[in-house]
Amino acid sequence: MAAYLPPGKGLRLTLTSNRYNIVAVRREPAAYAVRVHQIFAGAEPRLVRALARYVVHNDRRASGVLGEFIERHENIISQAPRRPRQMKLRPAGRFHDLQDIFDRLNRRYFEGKLQAQITWGPAAFRPHQRSIKMGSFSVEDRIIRVHPALDRAEVPPFFVDWIVFHEMLHGRHEIRRSGSRRCFHPPEFLAHEREFADYELASAWEKENVDRLFGR
Repeated sequence: MAAYLPPGKGLRLTLTSNRYNIVAVRREPAAYAVRVHQIFAGAEPRLVRALARYVVHNDRRASGVLGEFIERHENIISQAPRRPRQMKLRPAGRFHDLQDIFDRLNRRYFEGKLQAQITWGPAAFRPHQRSIKMGSFSVEDRIIRVHPALDRAEVPPFFVDWIVFHEMLHGRHEIRRSGSRRCFHPPEFLAHEREFADYELASAWEKENVDRLFGR
């Protein structure tokens, strides 16, 4: 695969057994950090070239080729044994306690039935990042991670609540697949998100403050 990368670009490739995140790419200035499911270990050259095009250019046609390959191997992916990861959770921040927020939102919006763990994430913003994820939900581990930049006195509680609520919704609504593409926010997800009491207020605060918050 490295033979298809631009000159001077390195490659850090990891094979995984993750059943939900089949291909993950982090594009860095000097290298590509790529995590792919182990079904790609014996892929034919055509698939390797498609994977390289997707990694370098986020090529749409290459994505379709990879999607077809993944669909043909769904039975292998789904049968892989789940290996729970051991990690230390850190829900209590200096200004916002994520566990308290999760428990309160769970009671109010999910009848206390949503099963997940929550923690502040370890990652800090890096200047070369094109985008920032304020929260994430790991389907396999059912762990919500919230960006530590939100643990500040100037970040209002209603906004942290909204980010946590959004990630909790990923634990309620399954990812949809349309051909080779996956839809993380189907219409019912977006409709459910608007049930958040401070939705409009949180949306407005994000537009006005997110660039300053992350120093962009």
